[in-house]
Amino acid sequence: MYKLDLPKDLKEEAARERRRTLELERQNRIFNAKVRTIGIDKQSVEEQVKIRKNQEQQERERDEAFANDMVRNDKIAELLQRRQEQDIRNLNQALVEFRGVHQQPDSRREWDLNDPDAKMKDRPARVTDDDPRCGVASIQRFEGEDLNGDARKKLMQEQMREWAKMSNEEKNRARAREEEAARLHDLHRREMDQRACELAAAEEECRRAINKATTDYNLALNDEQSEKRRLAEEEELDNNFTEMANLINGDMLTENPDVAQSAFGPHRVITDRWKGMSPEQIAEVRRMQELQRQEKKQLREEEEQRDREWDAQRMADARVATLMEREQERMRKAQEKHQAESNNRLSTDQKAHIEYLDTVVYTNPPTASYFQQFNTTSR
Repeated sequence: MYKLDLPKDLKEEAARERRRTLELERQNRIFNAKVRTIGIDKQSVEEQVKIRKNQEQQERERDEAFANDMVRNDKIAELLQRRQEQDIRNLNQALVEFRGVHQQPDSRREWDLNDPDAKMKDRPARVTDDDPRCGVASIQRFEGEDLNGDARKKLMQEQMREWAKMSNEEKNRARAREEEAARLHDLHRREMDQRACELAAAEEECRRAINKATTDYNLALNDEQSEKRRLAEEEELDNNFTEMANLINGDMLTENPDVAQSAFGPHRVITDRWKGMSPEQIAEVRRMQELQRQEKKQLREEEEQRDREWDAQRMADARVATLMEREQERMRKAQEKHQAESNNRLSTDQKAHIEYLDTVVYTNPPTASYFQQFNTTSR
């Protein structure tokens, strides 16, 4: 009735085989950790390769630029070294020329030690008898020698004649000076005597005039001082009478209370003039003191009443605080009891739930075959 042996569809069979082969290849790629390519972004990888090549190209260009710069620096350094060496050669040549022109051997400080003609240019060991170089150890001059005796004697004779002539002339000049000095002294003495007489007469006349003027001045000064003393005594007497009258009629002895009034207000007084309070002022002070005592007493009574009220308020607050503490303690105990009952009930429910899971829910634990069914396809 039904035809079950139908011919196979080769195309469909080939498609199934191709899919099976692709699945096996996919599994090999995915399950092999060494060769799998899951998650690779080809475009990003190509971009990274391109960036890496660009970086390598830039590195090569930079290395070439550095190399060219190093070559240029080496050439510049070589050129500078050659220039420095040439400058050193020029300086050395100029130094040699300067030494040849300005630093000859005969201009040196120690040339007299190295001069080959030093003996020919040197002075003789002895020139004259009084040569300072010929000392005791020079062995150039001995006792008894007198090479210049004749010239020395002739010179000494000429010198003695000259000294005698000069001595005579000096004596003649001294004698003339003494005579002139004696004449001048005599004239001066006569002049001084005459002047002394004149000064003595003038001094005597001046002394008489001074004595007369001093006497007249002392008399006038005595009269002036006497008049001053009289006037001073009269003035002092008038001042004493005036002072006595002022003291008798003054505000101090009469104790005038108006003089103690200060210019800064009626409530202030001048302490050095104040003679005390009046009876009215004393009565006013006593009245004010009594008012202050009454006010202070009232304030003290009010403060005591306020303290009593505060004490009563503190006692009431203490009783209320005690009652509140007792109520809080009672509520805390009730809450702890309720919490304990709730914890017992939750513990019983949890134990029943765990027993239910162990006996009813978790009755079929997974085996190894359960885990082996995973990761068998690539889909």
